[in-house]
Amino acid sequence: MARAESVFALSNGHVGLRANLDEGEPHGLPGTYLNGVFELRPLPYGEGGYGYPESSQSVINVTNGKIIRLLVDDEPFDLRYGELRSHRRSLDFRDGLLRREAEWTSPAGRTVKVRSTRLVSLTQRAVAAVEYEVEAVDGPVRIVLQSELVANEQLPGGAGGDPRAAAVLEAPLIAEAHHALNSKAVLVHRTRFSGIRVAAGMDHIIEGPEGFESTVESHEDQGRVSVTTVLRPGERLKVVKFIAYGWSATRSLPAVRDQVEAALTAARYTGWDGLVAEQSSYLKDFWDSSDIEIDGDVELQQAVRFAIFHVLQAGARSEERAIPAKGLTGPGYDGHSFWDTETFVLPVLTYCLPGAVNQALRWRHTTLPLARERAGQLGLAGAVFPWRTIRGEECSGYWPAGTAAFHIGADIASAVVRYVRATGDVAFEKEYGLELLVETARMWRSLGHHDAEGQFRIEGVTGPDEYSAVADNNVFTNLMAQSNLRNAAEAATRHQPEAAALGVDTEEMAAWRDAAGAMFIPYDEKLGVHPQADGFTDHQFWDFEGTPPEKYPLLLHFPYFDLYRKQVVKQADLVLAMQLRGDAFTDEQKARNFAYYERLTVRDSSLSACTQAVIAAEVGQLDLAYDYTAEAAMMDLHDLGGNTRDGLHMASLAGACIALVAGFGGLRDHNGTLAFRPRLPSGLRRLTFSMQIRKCLLEVRITHAGTTYTLRRGEALPLTHEGEDLVVRAGTPVTRPIVKPPAQERCGQPPGREPARRQPHAGVAGGGKVGSAPDHLAAE
Repeated sequence: MARAESVFALSNGHVGLRANLDEGEPHGLPGTYLNGVFELRPLPYGEGGYGYPESSQSVINVTNGKIIRLLVDDEPFDLRYGELRSHRRSLDFRDGLLRREAEWTSPAGRTVKVRSTRLVSLTQRAVAAVEYEVEAVDGPVRIVLQSELVANEQLPGGAGGDPRAAAVLEAPLIAEAHHALNSKAVLVHRTRFSGIRVAAGMDHIIEGPEGFESTVESHEDQGRVSVTTVLRPGERLKVVKFIAYGWSATRSLPAVRDQVEAALTAARYTGWDGLVAEQSSYLKDFWDSSDIEIDGDVELQQAVRFAIFHVLQAGARSEERAIPAKGLTGPGYDGHSFWDTETFVLPVLTYCLPGAVNQALRWRHTTLPLARERAGQLGLAGAVFPWRTIRGEECSGYWPAGTAAFHIGADIASAVVRYVRATGDVAFEKEYGLELLVETARMWRSLGHHDAEGQFRIEGVTGPDEYSAVADNNVFTNLMAQSNLRNAAEAATRHQPEAAALGVDTEEMAAWRDAAGAMFIPYDEKLGVHPQADGFTDHQFWDFEGTPPEKYPLLLHFPYFDLYRKQVVKQADLVLAMQLRGDAFTDEQKARNFAYYERLTVRDSSLSACTQAVIAAEVGQLDLAYDYTAEAAMMDLHDLGGNTRDGLHMASLAGACIALVAGFGGLRDHNGTLAFRPRLPSGLRRLTFSMQIRKCLLEVRITHAGTTYTLRRGEALPLTHEGEDLVVRAGTPVTRPIVKPPAQERCGQPPGREPARRQPHAGVAGGGKVGSAPDHLAAE
């Protein structure tokens, strides 16, 4: 049940509702989340240290407005009692609606049909709504509907020792005000320690047989509207419930309360049909420019659309707030944001919803004062961004995997550069991007140093692989820092007045360029591969043969000190460097590196499969790439990590899109010009995707016969195909053949950690435009 609550969750990046049943019980994990609403909790240390964070931030389950209880002749509609004749839920990605249909016979023998439809508005960011209908089937029946707001719900406890799960905070909300009138109720609370004020409100439109009655009441932690009537067979009682939320750490109680009242007024004015129409229109436009179509694997097609839909939900209305690792689908990782956002989620949104990327990076910009303060605490210049956070403070109490993971600064810088290149948003670069680039470049220049031979070294850091901590010259970190330094110097040169206002002078820019030019990139001449970091290839190999399947993930069964001193890789690290900085490697180096690290990578992180898919495709192991793509896409639908109950894996969902577009599409954007090297595995017949670049909309259609580039919007767009420079013009599609890569022997993985071999569903056509007859664009 908890798994389904995550999979069917609704969100707009501002408000998130887990797919708990309307009546509230039974449930797996109740959840209503507001982006940026959290509570503080202390971080105790057995042995403290300078610079350790004193407290963490945990997302909280706020006031639940989803609940509509049903009583049938005084017996509560509860799936655990009576006879459930049928029950079906579907989430349709075309209209963003979660539908539920049930037929239930009470223990006393009365049968009713229940239908509900739920949405979280993508156009009115503070609003959610439910249409709930009950119909009598076999005789007159007395019906009571209780529509509620409930604060401080009791939550199931225990993270079970898994650091990826959430801390459970009991009763995090303190009541401040409540009122009810007619069909409306509003509750106002604040968090005890973080001081965030939260208001939740509901209003109703009721339709039923003549003579129904309704009452309204409110208490500190509950608001309730009750509707009573008698239904004869075939008669229906329908309630439309509008829900609104507002929150602030600075605004007054009347201001936050009135914001909710206004949102309810606007929602009621729009009406249920209006909200549905707005939602459908928004999503129609989105899918028209952002769909990924696959022909040959209908399950993968649905999984990828599931992924796109949830990535959209995570970022659509985040609006200068973070995009958490779980979006707003569950409390996993305490609702924190990591480098996942900039490295996996934002690359997808850059080409399909660039406005969301603008907002996400502006949120990072708002946290710069805290990042500068953290840098000063660590004795560094510039800004050090937190490894995990909600508001901007560091929330990781484990510094080897937290503070030492400085690469997050370069990940943010990379996202800035990609966004500006893709959109041409010069105003953003001047006002926000430049400062992010400058402050991260300053951090790298102070963190690293030139050695006696003049090489620039960055030591004592943790790369993406969290099974190797506090290493010297991590290749991923050094290459990303190199880009960060160069891009900061280039941006400062383009915007000299703005750079001067930040204190940047020609001497500082020269120092950045010198550090980038002298960046030390380790290479093992004996093995002919890049070590993940200095000395990594000299470490003892992990005993993969002696590690049984039940001992994975390793982090839950072995001490970190043992993992840190062995050759074992949690997630793609050096391989990710080859994706994001592929310009720094030859084709031969990529093939050798990939083969070497495949046999060490255990994929104890959901971030890994998509990256392995991209590089597997690039080096010619297309079937392996296909297997990894499916793993990334199915991470939550098949619960491959065993923790979907805590929320969806946004980076893996975004990664499935990256695997298709950057893997089989061969997309690279290293130097500002889009480059493609398409190739398809034998299991797929066609792959089609669209990308927004500046004012253009490019469609790429890949088959085994060739690739066609079509400009669906715009006048002309330069790109490269297999190294050939092309200009695609409006009305003139360009087709080029696919260059098949040399056949490669399939790499091996650690025993028991091989990806599942992909077996496409035979006999069912995949692909097709969203909404076309063969497609079932929904999860059930």
